[in-house]
Amino acid sequence: MARTWLSVTVEMLGGRGEELWPWPGRIFAVGPSHTFMDLADAINDAFARWDRSHLSLFTLADGRVITDEETGAEMAVSARGPIIAPIDIAAAKVVRTVEPGAEFQFTFDLGDAWAHRCVAGEVKVDPLEVLGVRPDVPLPYWGWGSIPDQYGRRWATDDGESRAPVRPGQPHPMLLHEWPEQVPVPGLDLSGLRGAIAAADAARFLAAVMGRDIDDALQQVGAGIPMALERSRHEAEPVALSVINRLTWRDGAGDRVLAEDLLAGLRRVPLTGRTVPVDLEMLSTVLEGDPDVSTGGYLDLRTGQVYDEAATDPLIVGEDAAIDVEEEPERWLRLDRAGSRNGWQDMAAFAGRQHEEGLRERLELAIEGKGAFGRFSDIIHGEDLREQWYAFSTDRQIGRSREFLADNGIRVA
Repeated sequence: MARTWLSVTVEMLGGRGEELWPWPGRIFAVGPSHTFMDLADAINDAFARWDRSHLSLFTLADGRVITDEETGAEMAVSARGPIIAPIDIAAAKVVRTVEPGAEFQFTFDLGDAWAHRCVAGEVKVDPLEVLGVRPDVPLPYWGWGSIPDQYGRRWATDDGESRAPVRPGQPHPMLLHEWPEQVPVPGLDLSGLRGAIAAADAARFLAAVMGRDIDDALQQVGAGIPMALERSRHEAEPVALSVINRLTWRDGAGDRVLAEDLLAGLRRVPLTGRTVPVDLEMLSTVLEGDPDVSTGGYLDLRTGQVYDEAATDPLIVGEDAAIDVEEEPERWLRLDRAGSRNGWQDMAAFAGRQHEEGLRERLELAIEGKGAFGRFSDIIHGEDLREQWYAFSTDRQIGRSREFLADNGIRVA
């Protein structure tokens, strides 16, 4: 866009019998169609005039006055000073009246006489360059200084005689980032969540997660997002985006994989890699169970079924029920148990998330040395944290299972 707008610097010199220093100022972009009334309103906005029931007056360097018709008529017939021909403030265009580099005055409230020095810039400006938009009215794009109240009031009921209210002993909660007051967020009903996902009930699923604390169960919530997008996309999209952002921020095991999969669903693009309908909780049971009981199992890449390694032994499950992983090796993915190391890490992470210092320290002490699982469990039960712990630990296990599959080129369908 051509540079056809004036850049007008306006500095407030003083008012109510007081001179200000340093002068507070604003720089306005003023367009070809803007009147002096438009500029007066913009100046009064920028300098925080809340009572506009006062006259506005511009005075040019040659003595001409720009004001409303009624005030101008009164000034024209005045018995004092030179005879003038006032200019209508509502009709006169600033750009046509004021040359670049010209100085003029703006006065607001002829009683308190708030005086402003106005200077048109030597170089015209493009509003898109200085403002980023082409506004309908003059708009400031730079400024400085403290703005005094137009009546000199220091607080809402200041009558000019009373003493100022006593300063509070503590900063306002907003300054301390403690407002609004944090209220406990209801926990997630995992049973209801899973029921909604199993029933493919999008409305029930969305109701289960809205307004709930889902941050320790993102993997479990994420499992229902594809269904919700398919059945109720408009309502589900904001939830999907929120879960994607939370997964990216948390960045735990499997979180980036799930975030990528959900993003693909939002974009309506197919998942990368081989997709298998795996029950991740069942998979995590095999991957992270007791290694003294079993060393692992197998995943059927056709059906998504998870088998403990005992399923390969005809003597244990029967000849008809046993699976033969050697007959079709490409069909099966070996699952090796990870042992108890992940369990220790989950307990430590759960302890670290507790806000109450005393509880956090007790949990941290409980997981040191032998018998840690028992001591940790006793505290969990005693503090009624079973549901929280179950959601937290299950989510981490599911995340690790999802990451295990991704490392093997498999995405959960």
